[in-house]
Amino acid sequence: MELPINFILNQKTVEANLHPAATVLDYIRKHQHLTGTKEGCREGDCGACTILVGSLIEDGVQYKNVNSCLMPLGQAEHKHIVTIEGLNCSQLSPIQQAFVDEGGTQCGFCTPGFIVSLTSYLLANDNYNIDDAIDSIAGNVCRCTGHTTIKRAVKKIIDSIASKTELTGDKISSLISLEILPTYFAEIPTRLKTIRKAKPSQEYEQKSDFIVAGGTDLFVQKEDELRKSKIKFYFNDNSRDKVWIEGNQCFIDAKAAISDFGNSDVIQKYLPEIKKYIRLFGSLPIRNRATIGGNIINASPIGDMTCILLALNAALHLEKDKSTRQVQLKDFYKGYKSLDKSIDEILTKISFELPKQNTLFNFEKVSRRIHLDIASVNTAMQLKIDNGIITHVNISAGGVAPIPLYLTEMRKSLLGKKINSSTISEALQSALSEVNPITDVRGSADYKKLLLRQLLLAHFHKFSPQLIEEELTL
Repeated sequence: MELPINFILNQKTVEANLHPAATVLDYIRKHQHLTGTKEGCREGDCGACTILVGSLIEDGVQYKNVNSCLMPLGQAEHKHIVTIEGLNCSQLSPIQQAFVDEGGTQCGFCTPGFIVSLTSYLLANDNYNIDDAIDSIAGNVCRCTGHTTIKRAVKKIIDSIASKTELTGDKISSLISLEILPTYFAEIPTRLKTIRKAKPSQEYEQKSDFIVAGGTDLFVQKEDELRKSKIKFYFNDNSRDKVWIEGNQCFIDAKAAISDFGNSDVIQKYLPEIKKYIRLFGSLPIRNRATIGGNIINASPIGDMTCILLALNAALHLEKDKSTRQVQLKDFYKGYKSLDKSIDEILTKISFELPKQNTLFNFEKVSRRIHLDIASVNTAMQLKIDNGIITHVNISAGGVAPIPLYLTEMRKSLLGKKINSSTISEALQSALSEVNPITDVRGSADYKKLLLRQLLLAHFHKFSPQLIEEELTL
């Protein structure tokens, strides 16, 4: 299933005639011999293979840092792929120089990934701060230098650029003027338009063995199988309208990445702490590719995005042969990896009712490490109180059942009640009666029940801290 795939790699236009499930990492290293991009874990954990992917959106190019080990070559079509070699200028860039000055590199194996990720941060943001800059490199691991010197290098860069007056108007032009980007970046929008016009996107096989969206889990689990199969891509990052409002409903394109969800003005308005929550999901390169729909269809019992959407009582919109049907997310999972979905149905969008004024929302998660790890147990709660009475509530729990769980009995025990110690105690008991965790590498069944109980209690502590501190000494 080899197909011609056209894109710009650093400064040159290329046509790759390979299976579309071949990874960009392998093409870069084995076919183009650009070995600055390193092969490390091949699971998206280490960041050694990080590249920039530029997508033409309207008249400009939007860049994101992604793991090339998890990106299929077919999704590079009509894109600008940038490796560390593509960031070289006539001399060291300010980012590279800062790493040298602050001792931010030793063996150098990981350094290209850090440079690429930090460049992506400068490209993607208008206002720079050290916390967001550090988050942008959270997907890059250094095993010999230690991260303190790297953080110092990042701070030096941010402090330096924040004082510059050149960073106005067109971002790419500004970064070129600061010698952070080479000059050829200015030509990329025009060149991508030319490629797209001359070479329309390939129509991949309609009858496919796999439908690939972000593929961040699929390429970890089944890379060899994908390379031998017919695949169809279901991933489109060439549009800005991935989250929108119709009436009292918020809609999300199923192809939207986790980072699209977190960066949405709509989502931030109604879930103001969303950026804090999604930083627990995975590194930025993973969030830049992992899709909302993929997280749902993957049906992991501990999917973080699914957990949040369950607490929003989201609905799924499924399409087949141009006909659509709607199913509530809480009714979608029939058993472990068993879905209310036929094999030829496609999840196209997700919707939920916009939270009303004074609606509270919280997400909690425990994992072996705080960031970039799979949950042992997670939970989310949406709660509305009117005149001291709970009038609206949705609660989810992950890691305590074969499916992402909507806590129906706990919801019933809370509705129409006042928040007090008795109500909360009864609700916790109802929740524990609904779950059926198993003992596995993430903890024993009893441990997971205890975790869930404490995380549910954390929701109430967030919503009514004084009550919990005064009345619940459990």
